[in-house]
Amino acid sequence: MVDHKLFDFFRKNKQQLSKSDEGQKSGGFMIVGLGNPGKDYQKNRHNVGFMAIDKIAQEFGFENKKVKSKAIIMEGKKENKKIILVKPQTFMNLSGSAVASLVQFFKINPENLIVIHDDLDLPSLSIRLRPGGGAGGQKGVASIIQNLGTQQFNRIRIGIGRPPGRMDAADYVLQNFPKQEEKELPFLFDTVTKAIECILDSGIEFAMNKFNGENNFDR
Repeated sequence: MVDHKLFDFFRKNKQQLSKSDEGQKSGGFMIVGLGNPGKDYQKNRHNVGFMAIDKIAQEFGFENKKVKSKAIIMEGKKENKKIILVKPQTFMNLSGSAVASLVQFFKINPENLIVIHDDLDLPSLSIRLRPGGGAGGQKGVASIIQNLGTQQFNRIRIGIGRPPGRMDAADYVLQNFPKQEEKELPFLFDTVTKAIECILDSGIEFAMNKFNGENNFDR
């Protein structure tokens, strides 16, 4: 169910913010990685968002983890911009409740929210950036849209490819990456981190032009 008070907050907040103020008066930037909590899911394709957050935290030097609003969060600054990294600890299809609660608490403008998630419709280990739009069948993203009452937040989609043959998609996303792809994940996450830095520095449109090409990362 959509939180109308939260929706009204976003609408009023957006009207008050100028582009030069973005990421400052609104409470900074929030980067959310989607996944399922627990060791059984840790290396699943569906948990690539969690893996990306861990890499970003390492690169940004964010070490202090705490639990808030059913999520693990890490806070810090990157070039004087306040950054909150988030790993919701609900299951994937309920991610929106944790994200919406944190967005409201930290007063995050939706345009400064970046969600990292797996995508069946992209070739495995490719990435695509987009500034909004529908969920595309990704239940975690659908939950965030429903709870925020807006589609206008940034996405970094990480391709995991389609399941082979007649394999059920739900079973496929809960499998671990094959060994060869697992070896390439560090290169992928380096690129995701660079894409995040580019969004923070220059905005989503500039980052899309730079990172949405055919060759996403150097192996």
